[in-house]
Amino acid sequence: MENTAGKRINVTLSSMPGLEEYVEELKPVWDSRWLSNRGAASKKFESMLKKYLDVEHVYCFANGHLALEVAIGSLFTEGEVITTPYTHVSTTHSIVRNGLTPVFVDVEEETYTINAELIESAITDRTVAIVATHVYGFPCAIEAIEKIACRNGLYVIYDAAHAFGVTYKGKGIGNFGDMAMFSTHATKVFHTIEGGLVTYGEKDNDRLRPMRKMVNFGFSSEEDIDYIGTNARMNEFEAVMGIVNLKHIDGEIEKRRKVAERYWEHLDGVKGIKAMKPGRDVEWNYSYFPVIFDGYRLNRNQVKEKLAGENIYARKYFYPLTNRAACYQSLYGKLDMPVAAHAADCILTLPMYADLLLEDVDRICGCILDRGCTVRVELGEADTSKVAAE
Repeated sequence: MENTAGKRINVTLSSMPGLEEYVEELKPVWDSRWLSNRGAASKKFESMLKKYLDVEHVYCFANGHLALEVAIGSLFTEGEVITTPYTHVSTTHSIVRNGLTPVFVDVEEETYTINAELIESAITDRTVAIVATHVYGFPCAIEAIEKIACRNGLYVIYDAAHAFGVTYKGKGIGNFGDMAMFSTHATKVFHTIEGGLVTYGEKDNDRLRPMRKMVNFGFSSEEDIDYIGTNARMNEFEAVMGIVNLKHIDGEIEKRRKVAERYWEHLDGVKGIKAMKPGRDVEWNYSYFPVIFDGYRLNRNQVKEKLAGENIYARKYFYPLTNRAACYQSLYGKLDMPVAAHAADCILTLPMYADLLLEDVDRICGCILDRGCTVRVELGEADTSKVAAE
């Protein structure tokens, strides 16, 4: 058994294909010298994504933030957007940078996704959309949000940055809402080094046509510039990374599942600790491992510091709440969001990645639970379930 004591464990580590596999897929791009602006690799990648995610349309971007910002910008000119404070600040920036006004509502206690029961009372005659985040890859209350949106004529955009490969009731998560944005940043379950993508249905194809022009400065032809656009194009090197990683994604998710199960084995039933799990009808991707420290003998910050002292780096995620960030504090900092605030103060995401050794999970949990460096004692096929402390 490998001795992992004392080595640095980061909160995440990018999954990487074999270098030879990547180079082999890259050769046609290298030879063509078409390195950006929707070359053959990008088109191939989008075709593969449509099949894997089981969606009608996919469009790739330089990163997830630009994907969400451009997608929102293609639909609205002014108004209010109902959203959540418990998300990455990118979500709120994407709204504000489009000249729209965020209206925050609190989250629900089980998933920490937007509380659908609070949305309707926040709707005004200026409301144009709901932008909701599938936090940690746990789906929002999709049916309830859809009903509210239909009753009030609102767009629904999901920030699905964490949710690549997640399904709900057997359906790819990218099929819900008017569109969904996925991040393919290097730290995500599935990555293209940097990158992002937007999925949407056939019914939105014409309506979202501006989005597909805005990624390239608003050009609709060589000589026509019909939109105020930006440069949000995914390059071909990133697309190739996506092509290769997509071949391995199911195996990577399976590795993550085993890591999560090892964590649950240690932490389930410990008073004051709750390791979050997916709900019914959800096939999760194990994108993060969020743990709530509430009533444990150490608070979240103390656990984080203790782990750091052992060269183990967890993350307060999300912290601070978006509405309490310095750039939004004066306008929204005093909003009462008790459930979101509790999550921001109590949740710690523990290290989670496909290549995290199960022995390292034992070490992490041993540190949290004051068991020293714990390792599993392998007793053969008849019994591999016992855990001993060194």
